[in-house]
Amino acid sequence: MRSEHEQHELSYLALGDSYTIGESVADTERFPMQTVELLRRKGLSVQQPRIVATTGWTTDELEAGIVLAGIEPTYDLVTLLIGVNDQYRGRSVQEYEPAFEKLLRAAIAFAGGERNHVFVLSIPDWGVTPFAEGRDRQQIAFEIDAYNAVNRRIAQKEGVAYLDITPGTRLATSDPSLVAGDGLHPSGKEYTAWAQQLAPMILKVMQR
Repeated sequence: MRSEHEQHELSYLALGDSYTIGESVADTERFPMQTVELLRRKGLSVQQPRIVATTGWTTDELEAGIVLAGIEPTYDLVTLLIGVNDQYRGRSVQEYEPAFEKLLRAAIAFAGGERNHVFVLSIPDWGVTPFAEGRDRQQIAFEIDAYNAVNRRIAQKEGVAYLDITPGTRLATSDPSLVAGDGLHPSGKEYTAWAQQLAPMILKVMQR
């Protein structure tokens, strides 16, 4: 007997910033696109993801973008990755916390209240990239960790899945191929690593 999820094409909403839209990589290399491809290979029928994300967006800009996008339908899957631009612009963790919490609750609503269908990804450490040359890389790492401690705690409080991709992004210090040609954003290879971790998490939920 086919499960409910196998009987219709799953919809996927990806919310975020440059890391979700895939700045400086091909459309097919974006992590939402690669995740969908992996899910399809495992037998799940999944629509092309709807991506609401723009390079440079902060939490408040994503919130405004969501309003402009007019998101109404319920989605089977929702991912949220946001905060790096808040950190880059020098906003405090105390400012980030309520903004992220509001966005996560919106993501849960877009998933029809199905909390186990929502997946939060941690913020990558851009301080390891060539773009950060001359900056205080240790301070950047410290601030990214502080932001991620907040979004992890909120994700756990709200009962949604959390994927910590940050340690993998730090491997770029010894593997330049994990950084895109712009010297800042992840490469398609790095996004593959994210998708390979995210897809099994989604499968575990959808194949119940």
